[in-house]
Amino acid sequence: MNIKKSIITAAVALFGFCGLSAQTTEAQVDYVLQPYWYGQLQAGVQETLGEDSFGKLLSPNIQLGVGRQFNPIFGARLTLNGWQSRAAMNVKGDHRWKWSYISPMIDGTMNLTNAIGGFNPNRIYDISIFAGIGANIAWGNGGAAEQEAALVQALGYSPALQYLWDGTSTRFTGRFGAAVDFKLTENLKLGIELSANMLGDHYNSKKAENIDWYFNALVGVKYAFGPTYAVVENQKIKGAVGEPVIVEKIVEKIVEVEKPVEVMVEKEPQTMRRDIFFQINRTNIQLEEMLKVEQIANYMKENPTATVTITGYADKGTGTLAINLRLSKQRTEAVAETLVNKFGIKRGRIFTSSMGPDEYQPFDEKGEEVLNRVAICIATVR
Repeated sequence: MNIKKSIITAAVALFGFCGLSAQTTEAQVDYVLQPYWYGQLQAGVQETLGEDSFGKLLSPNIQLGVGRQFNPIFGARLTLNGWQSRAAMNVKGDHRWKWSYISPMIDGTMNLTNAIGGFNPNRIYDISIFAGIGANIAWGNGGAAEQEAALVQALGYSPALQYLWDGTSTRFTGRFGAAVDFKLTENLKLGIELSANMLGDHYNSKKAENIDWYFNALVGVKYAFGPTYAVVENQKIKGAVGEPVIVEKIVEKIVEVEKPVEVMVEKEPQTMRRDIFFQINRTNIQLEEMLKVEQIANYMKENPTATVTITGYADKGTGTLAINLRLSKQRTEAVAETLVNKFGIKRGRIFTSSMGPDEYQPFDEKGEEVLNRVAICIATVR
């Protein structure tokens, strides 16, 4: 019986050795979006829906915006759009008029490219859709009043423009649209945006028993403030054909008649420190530094009562005091958010702070200012 078990054990061990010798280690890079703010500047044209042929009611249009990307798919933005709208009536001649407006809007945005293909900051383009609500504040409708007299004479009844308005008029507005953004740099994108905007029937002064529309086509730039993503490298072990290798072992249990009682002495975990270094004027975590963040996360998972204190710094040799204070704080938050979002550490176990270069330089005595672009993490059991 013992000979049979020995043969089985040897065969399994040989199989496991062969399987392990055929294994390969493959590196896989994951990207984690870091929520960020962005600004937009766009310009283009507007076509107001009316009785004229396409192009005759074109007018200039500009838009300013600021937004927040919360995760790879969803975001929100606040925009200020405006310039000019036009209208026309073709009754015994062409009667056209124009007026000015400004429209503050709040949009919800959805990145279709990330929703379908996953988040990849190296992708050269992104396709998004959006929808929002706001107000249209219009003024300068004197041109419509001037056309009223000519229209009354042409039609033979009064009023010709039954919804003629003057002064300043504010109306509820809804819109939806789509955008394509092309990557120029990590933080800068060039974009094209199309939107359809709907208002009540009174907008163009004409009574038509339906809603009024105008359509905007805009081209502009979008700039993201600060780092937009972090990089983490994982390793996978694969067999010769690319499949995970599973080795089963037969374990023989030896039953002892008398076993001495073992006294387990719990050893208190040691405090762990890791220094996460950053490039100049940057707050995104580089690949080699991400491995240190993972070590902190593993320590905290192995020690459920452990907490970590993260303190961010900036070197005083570059930048202004205001810039360095911002960098110190953002470096701290970059590490904290990675621990929470990437590694699942609860926020309540993380304590954060930051210090300006005039307050303290942790590596100042070595004369290496580059080392002060750092977030120092100290994890310990409390």
